[in-house]
Amino acid sequence: MLTYIKQLIAEGRPRREAILEGAMTRLRPVAMTALVASLGFVPMALATETGAEVQRPLATVVIDGLISATLLTLVVLPALYARFARTGSAETPVRAPEAPAHLRAAE
Repeated sequence: MLTYIKQLIAEGRPRREAILEGAMTRLRPVAMTALVASLGFVPMALATETGAEVQRPLATVVIDGLISATLLTLVVLPALYARFARTGSAETPVRAPEAPAHLRAAE
């Protein structure tokens, strides 16, 4: 999501508009992934047979984790980016690490 937001900003969109569009673009894929995974755990969460005392808490934790991760991705991440992102348009280039001296060719 952040890569897409940065791409929109690089294209000249205002930062707030880019953040909103980036979050809305990722809404469906993130929500569908979490929904499918959560629905897969519903039978386990509703189990009453042998072993249910282990399955039900595990399924509950996984479903709650998926819900919280989805909310963090769609709500908190864009909000944090809006608050703490650098305002400059040019980002600092990342330099490749230098090889250790014993691996460099003799000059």
